[in-house]
Amino acid sequence: MNGGDSTPEDPAVEATGLRKSYGGVTVLDGIDLRVERGTVHALLGPNGAGKTTTVSILATLTRADAGRARVAGHDVVADRARVRRAISLTGQFAAVDAMQTGEENLRMMARLSGLTRAAAGRRATELLERFGLTGARHRLAGTYSGGMRRRLDLAAGLVGDPEVVFLDEPTTGLDPRSRRELWQVVSEVAARGATILLTTQYLEEADLLADRIGVLDAGRLVAEGTAAQLKSLVAGHRLDLVATDADAYRRLAPRAAHHHPDTLTLGFPTDGTAAHVRALLDALDPGRTDIARFGLHSATLDDVFLALTAKEPAHA
Repeated sequence: MNGGDSTPEDPAVEATGLRKSYGGVTVLDGIDLRVERGTVHALLGPNGAGKTTTVSILATLTRADAGRARVAGHDVVADRARVRRAISLTGQFAAVDAMQTGEENLRMMARLSGLTRAAAGRRATELLERFGLTGARHRLAGTYSGGMRRRLDLAAGLVGDPEVVFLDEPTTGLDPRSRRELWQVVSEVAARGATILLTTQYLEEADLLADRIGVLDAGRLVAEGTAAQLKSLVAGHRLDLVATDADAYRRLAPRAAHHHPDTLTLGFPTDGTAAHVRALLDALDPGRTDIARFGLHSATLDDVFLALTAKEPAHA
């Protein structure tokens, strides 16, 4: 695929047939991906599914063994330098200088991106305010909490107003409060028009932030769509049953999609209609002795994840 200037009609990210192997182990097995401009697209999958390798190829850090990819309208091999000028990448661990203050980190990144000293100062001040770090601007980054360091890292990546933002498991290791704070920041970045490709293992994160979600497993894209579309693939609803005792749990378990032995709870897919729920209860417990109680719930991304991905990760 030849390089060239991007147009508003081009997708922000387009990949076809990406393949990658390490030492004879296939990590990516023919990935096709399209991310429209101004959207948040999540790649969801277990450890080893190929998420980070996909991002590394799109961010020009790794070359695919086969396939083609364009980011911001530029070929990731032929136009590597132009791709790098159009993107930012925030990885799983904050890459800020712990011995510089928050403001110094951002000024440095702004100067490296080509801004004058005065412009770099203005940009640093703007980003510190935007990311809620103004009060800590003169503190060493090494004294920041994990959530603050992640916000500073993301701010540093946005110094040059990138067209495409890659976030590779950005909330890994954060406590629940810090995760939610970062989700808010990501939502604000997306609202300003940036295209975001997010990789995550957190189902709630993908459900909350993404316009579209791709489910990766064993190096393959096994499903793609909106959260609602993916949920409809497995079932409209889930029937959760609590067994009367351990023996009843063991009798019911072989047909269940979800297993929670500590609470004797089992989950079964259903379309949610009264007729199907009644038929399912009768089929599972014809003697009406094994089920203590039940509840009906809308399908979640947990159901999609468990239904579409392997039980054991396949790749590093």
